[in-house]
Amino acid sequence: MEIHQEFMPHLIGFSLLMPPNNVTEFVLLGITQNPHLQKLLFIVFLFIFLLTMLASLLIVMTISLSPTLSAPMYFFLTYLSFIDAFFTSVTTPKITIDLLYQRRTVSCHGCLTQLFLVHFLGGSETIALIAMSYDRYVAICKPLRYMTIMRQGLCQLLVVVAWIGGILHATVQILFTVDLTFCGPNVIDHFMCDFFSLLNLACSDTYWLGIVVATNSGGMCLLFFLMLLISSIVILSALKSHGPEGRHKALSTCGSYFTVLVLYFVPCIVTYTRPLATYPADKLVTVFFTILTPMLNLIIYTVRNAEVKNAMRSLLKRRVT
Repeated sequence: MEIHQEFMPHLIGFSLLMPPNNVTEFVLLGITQNPHLQKLLFIVFLFIFLLTMLASLLIVMTISLSPTLSAPMYFFLTYLSFIDAFFTSVTTPKITIDLLYQRRTVSCHGCLTQLFLVHFLGGSETIALIAMSYDRYVAICKPLRYMTIMRQGLCQLLVVVAWIGGILHATVQILFTVDLTFCGPNVIDHFMCDFFSLLNLACSDTYWLGIVVATNSGGMCLLFFLMLLISSIVILSALKSHGPEGRHKALSTCGSYFTVLVLYFVPCIVTYTRPLATYPADKLVTVFFTILTPMLNLIIYTVRNAEVKNAMRSLLKRRVT
């Protein structure tokens, strides 16, 4: 069959060259084919989504309205709450709604849009976690200079860097994906768009593209995780010079941060630092970091942080009174 011209949807200035058979959508097989389990997962995912959005809103309101939470750490926590809210809004609603349908599809345009937003927000959150790690390092290792170093201008600059870094990371991923051609089939054994699934469906040679994706995503996750792990060791070593009360407070704050690091980076490393292939466990790992991790991040920062909990109680008492 003669190859004709292209089908070109647009995504933030990018164009996707489509093959002659007009593959304009992909069919998603979803999480499970069991109708009873689908109904149960619909309820669970809907609850998680609503809880994540409510927790995000509560944290942002608490930090904004509480004068005691004016430290740079809470500025970054507000930003992290926004990212988690946007991240779960990009993935969870479609995943949840698709559980109600037997046939689940996503357009090529929608697929690229979802991939761009997921990697943009994921890259931004990675850099935000690095900024929070630096904040904790300065607070514990250089407490007398903390307010001088972590001034408002620097905190705002770090947030801007996080946004720019996320955009650059996602742009690299998309730029190397727009030239893929698909000759069929168009069935993805997943519940959302995934780079490895798209590469497996492509007609063209995707070996080097798989290397680029693994390096850009997996390499970045692994490198940043090692950097954060080293900084965590330095912070823990510095705690030896603190008194019992100061050590307990610092460990409580850092404990929340370390837990979030593990929840965020381990699934990322497992997903992307590997050969170009898809595995049955991919769906479980993706559910964890797209649906559960945003919720757990917010809960951990709320439950394990005494100052945030006290501020929430004070705010609630004021509203009730």
